[in-house]
Amino acid sequence: MGCRLARHFTRLAAGLALALTYAAAAQASTLVYCYETSPETFMPMQIIGQSTADATKHVYNKLVEMERGSTRLIPGVAESWTVSDDGLVYTFKLRKGVKWHSTSYFKPTRELNADDVMFTFERQRNPEHPWHKVGGGRYALFVSMGLDQLIKRIEKLDSHTVRFSLGKPTVAFPAMLAVETFGIVSAEYSDLMMKAGTPEKTATEPIGTGPFAFVSYQKDAMIRYRAHPDHWARSVPGMDDRTAKVDNLVMLITIDPSVRYAKLKAGECQIMRFPNPADIKLMRADPDIQVHEIPGADYAFLGYNTEKKPFQDKRVRLALSLAIDKKNIMDAVYLGETGIAAGALIPPSLPGHDPSIKPYPYDPERAKKLLAEAGYPNGFTADLWAMPVVRVYMPNARRTAELVQADLAKVGVTVNIKTVEWGQYLKRTQDGEHEMVILGWNYPNADPGQIPVLGWSCVAARNGFNRSRWCHKEFDDLIFKAEVTKDEAQRLALYRSAQKLFYDEAPAILIAYATKLAMTRKSVVGYKLTPVGSETFFGVGLKE
Repeated sequence: MGCRLARHFTRLAAGLALALTYAAAAQASTLVYCYETSPETFMPMQIIGQSTADATKHVYNKLVEMERGSTRLIPGVAESWTVSDDGLVYTFKLRKGVKWHSTSYFKPTRELNADDVMFTFERQRNPEHPWHKVGGGRYALFVSMGLDQLIKRIEKLDSHTVRFSLGKPTVAFPAMLAVETFGIVSAEYSDLMMKAGTPEKTATEPIGTGPFAFVSYQKDAMIRYRAHPDHWARSVPGMDDRTAKVDNLVMLITIDPSVRYAKLKAGECQIMRFPNPADIKLMRADPDIQVHEIPGADYAFLGYNTEKKPFQDKRVRLALSLAIDKKNIMDAVYLGETGIAAGALIPPSLPGHDPSIKPYPYDPERAKKLLAEAGYPNGFTADLWAMPVVRVYMPNARRTAELVQADLAKVGVTVNIKTVEWGQYLKRTQDGEHEMVILGWNYPNADPGQIPVLGWSCVAARNGFNRSRWCHKEFDDLIFKAEVTKDEAQRLALYRSAQKLFYDEAPAILIAYATKLAMTRKSVVGYKLTPVGSETFFGVGLKE
């Protein structure tokens, strides 16, 4: 009898504990974002795609951040910084009390300090650093932005002060540091993983200081995060919207935009982006959904690999650009909802845009003449790589490729469309396997020079971020001179000259400037679209 009674109370206690667990879970608030693809890594310095930036942004903090919903630079884990009169030395004062995430796989013994900043940047900058080759040794954004050449020395002045010495004055340096790839990583955690012989775990089990801590990842299914209760911004006046407003954040990986919309309607997620343009009118009419919309700084392009024949010839590149009917693409793919036809290299939402540069006209007859002049009167055959994912700048790459294929057939050019898995697409096009490629650029911050340097310079051609592999000394001279020009009018004039040169050389045809869109359930409060860079889910809450 006593044993049966004991077993009864044991079962009762276990049931009560389970009920309390379910009740606690029900009371916890969870924000679910229908996310479009799996990240390549959780190591910020090795980001090569926007989706990875979205996945890592909430785990890490940077020295410099951008105001939520704005392009204004604000302090991150550096509470302040100063610059020398000659513009060559930037000194960052770190906050005290910045706590690392504590997880099942790592318990920090100290707070963020100068050692972590030194580790984060020296790993990328110094080929002799013991961590430099971990993860493949690729630091594409660091190199493409020219920081490997720009940063000459990094010094720890004390436990909370770090000094960067530059090779040339660069007014955009703080803005560069606001890019997601420069999230500060833990030197202590990295050292522990290296000693354990498992350094690769830092890219799959991340540790940061951000508003959300990583919990788990199921490839092609979901990423789970939990709120960081000790996030530094909770105790800093005016920084409340840098903190988590929900207990849990889930990124539900849902590749098909129509399925994302269905899940949003059903309440399975509260936020989605990259909609099917055909669904937008329905979303606007849905009383349970709010459509957020701002002018974007992202654009789609079709790039020509100038290292391969016949794209080494400017006449061929210009011919193809004239043979493609851009209006047809805008009508069929963007449906008048998600973009406007692009001409100038810098989008109209950023300073330095040249409105006099219009999209290439549709002129197939001139295209045929140029091809004949270049030695291709009967055309040629080439592959066109089409993205397998939806992006704000490219709603349907396959359909775009089919329209391009039909247009180019009219001037004798046979196009074979090729598509591979997204991670492979990024890597293999970075390696230069393609002949033509559909891709796009997201401005990580509001400095107009970032994408000309990151995406179209000679250094970007060498590391593969410049998918056209196009290297032009005069273009480089203009954009790099603009980087060190303090006079704003002169600086923007240099960018306008660079854009005219780009247009004349035609290393790519710009397709569309994106309209940035997001859809939220009406239960979501505090959501703000970010004009540049990845999306933020800190500061976002749910109505009770």
